[in-house]
Amino acid sequence: MNAMLETSELPAVFDGVKLAAVAAVLYVIVRCLNLKSPTAPPDLYFQDSGLSRFLLKSCPLLTKEYIPPLIWGKSGHIQTALYGKMGRVRSPHPYGHRKFITMSDGATSTFDLFEPLAEHCIGDDVTMVICPGIANHSEKQYIRTFVDYAQKNGYRCAVLNHLGALPNIELTSPRMFTYGCTWEFGAMVSYIKKTYPQTQLVVVGFSLGGNIVCKYLGETQANQERVLCCVSVCQGYSALRAQETFMQWDQCRRFYNFLMADNMKKIILSHRQVLFGNNVKKPQSLEDTDLSRLYTATSLMQIDDNVMRKFHGYNSLKEYYEEESCMRYLHGIYVPLMLVNAADDPLVHDSLLTIPKALSEKRENVMFVLPLHGGHLGFFEGAVLFPEPLTWMDKLVVQYANAICQWERNKSQCSDTEQMDVDME
Repeated sequence: MNAMLETSELPAVFDGVKLAAVAAVLYVIVRCLNLKSPTAPPDLYFQDSGLSRFLLKSCPLLTKEYIPPLIWGKSGHIQTALYGKMGRVRSPHPYGHRKFITMSDGATSTFDLFEPLAEHCIGDDVTMVICPGIANHSEKQYIRTFVDYAQKNGYRCAVLNHLGALPNIELTSPRMFTYGCTWEFGAMVSYIKKTYPQTQLVVVGFSLGGNIVCKYLGETQANQERVLCCVSVCQGYSALRAQETFMQWDQCRRFYNFLMADNMKKIILSHRQVLFGNNVKKPQSLEDTDLSRLYTATSLMQIDDNVMRKFHGYNSLKEYYEEESCMRYLHGIYVPLMLVNAADDPLVHDSLLTIPKALSEKRENVMFVLPLHGGHLGFFEGAVLFPEPLTWMDKLVVQYANAICQWERNKSQCSDTEQMDVDME
């Protein structure tokens, strides 16, 4: 009798185990996918001014909910992974012309130029000068998607190809792109200004490119001539502060660090003959032993310390990060500046976001936009599972640029009216 009772109780025990297992799996899924996180408009940090009020009225995306794909869109890791692996879905192939510029040190900088496909909303000639993320170029899918959308909104686009990033373009000097070198971007901007003397500029930077464009504008007031505004998306603002967080396992940053370092190693090693060859005039501090250290590097910091900082003669990693970060140049930017980050970006630690928050509290020209979701350069939109080709980020940047163009047009018209009144008097 006891045996029969024990046997009848076993299925109940197994059912309980199954239910517990299913509950545990569902709990992990809900936590990992962040399904309980709400959708909401982005948090905005800005000074109350005529410009900020105009932007809130003219940019609906600033006050509207950003709704990512239901199943996976609230996970910053999945958004970041999809951007990193896939870029974008059904990415277009805009047609452009590649331009080559010989730098003073013999390096050959390249950028791709795309003409507008429609008339601009205010009828003016406006060029977006775009700086992509780390080791990226104009052929990346997220860049192609953004460029195509900007062209259809009447913008000419010039996209910098980071030095050494294009696999089919050889280096012509022992130097690659670095975290904050603005030489190539500045050369591209100068070319655009000279070739199109009537054009005005909208400056756009993604991730590392955001650091470069902000640093470029803040280096000298002259760099801001004919610049309407600047947009920086998903940058970290201070490499010196970020280096410690990049070595932590929190939010898997150490793993992302390893993946990016591995990619950087591949790019550097693909140019090792030019960078480390015996017949090459290398920077004095760059030695053959640095190549062997490169093979064993597992973080961006090790690569920066052994190779990247030496391209420009920095004596230490600390000096390199301090000089190449845009943080010390942000206060020198006087054109309208929109800084965009995602709260769930696994690459940018929360502590780094105090930099744009503090800046927006002091400067009327700065607006900091912080949506809950989006990951690192993801910002996918969609209903349940499949994302749309165009992202929230693409639409926001163009919407902001359109608003600034209209703001400047309105200011110009007001000035003309005031001048006419003075002349009549």
